[in-house]
Amino acid sequence: MRTLLASGFCTLALLLAATGAANAQSAGGSGDDPSYRKETVYGVNFNTQAGLIGGLYFRSSKVLSQDWLRFWSIEAVEVKGQKEEKFTNLYTGGSYIPGKTKYFYVLRPSVGLQRVIFRKAAESGVQVNALASAGPSIGLLMPYYVYYDYTLRDGNGNPIAGATQDIREAPYDPSNSLEPIDRAPLFRGASEVTPTIGAHLRGALSFEYGRYRDAVAGIETGFLVEAYTKRLEILQANAVPSSKLNKQFYPSVYLTIYLGHRG
Repeated sequence: MRTLLASGFCTLALLLAATGAANAQSAGGSGDDPSYRKETVYGVNFNTQAGLIGGLYFRSSKVLSQDWLRFWSIEAVEVKGQKEEKFTNLYTGGSYIPGKTKYFYVLRPSVGLQRVIFRKAAESGVQVNALASAGPSIGLLMPYYVYYDYTLRDGNGNPIAGATQDIREAPYDPSNSLEPIDRAPLFRGASEVTPTIGAHLRGALSFEYGRYRDAVAGIETGFLVEAYTKRLEILQANAVPSSKLNKQFYPSVYLTIYLGHRG
C-alpha cells in the first residue's frame, strides 16, 4: 500500500510538472491550437475485476495546448471476488453466490493528463491519445443478503402439517447449516455500508472518432492498479483462510466505451 501511495504521489508530481510545461507551451502561443477548450465524456466500463458491466465513467477535460489536456474523472464500479460462482437452488429455482458475504463498490475520483499522439482530420478520422491519472479509491462494502427457509419439515423435505412458512432474510453466513433459497434484493444492506479507503493508478490509450468538431465518441483501454489498507472480506468459507479467498491489491485491465461533446 505504501509503495502504491508513493507511486501515486510521484505520478501526480509528474502530472503537475507536465501540466506546467503544457501551460508554458500554451502561453507561448500556437497557431494549431484546437478550436474547443473543454471536453466532457460519459461512458460504460468493462473490466477484469467485475461482471458483464463494470460500471459508469465520467471525465471532464480542459485543453492546455495543441497536444495536452488536463482532466478530472470519476468512476463508479462493482468489484467481485475472483472465486465467485453463481449457484442455483434446484428446489426453488432461486440463485445465490456461495461464500459471498459482501458486495463491493468503488468510487474512483482522479486527476490526470491526456497527450494527443495522433490527431485526426477536422471532420473525420481517428485520434489516438495517451492518458495517465491517479487518485483515491473509496470502497463501499455492503452485506450480501439471502433468504433462508426455516419452515419445519419432515424427513422428505415436506412442510409438517400445520407448520407456518418461515422465510427469513439475513446476511449470508457460511456457518449456517441451511442452504439459501435465493438472494435478497440488491440494495437490502444499503443501510449497513462500511467504507474503506485505498488508492489507484491508471494508464491508458484512447481512440476517438468524431465526425463533427463538437461531438466525440471512442473507446479507452488500459490498466489500473488499486490497493487498500487491509484485505477486503468479500468471500468467506468454513475452514478456509481469508488470504485464499480475498485480496488487498486489485490490478485489472479495462475497456471504456464513451460519448461526449466539446465546446
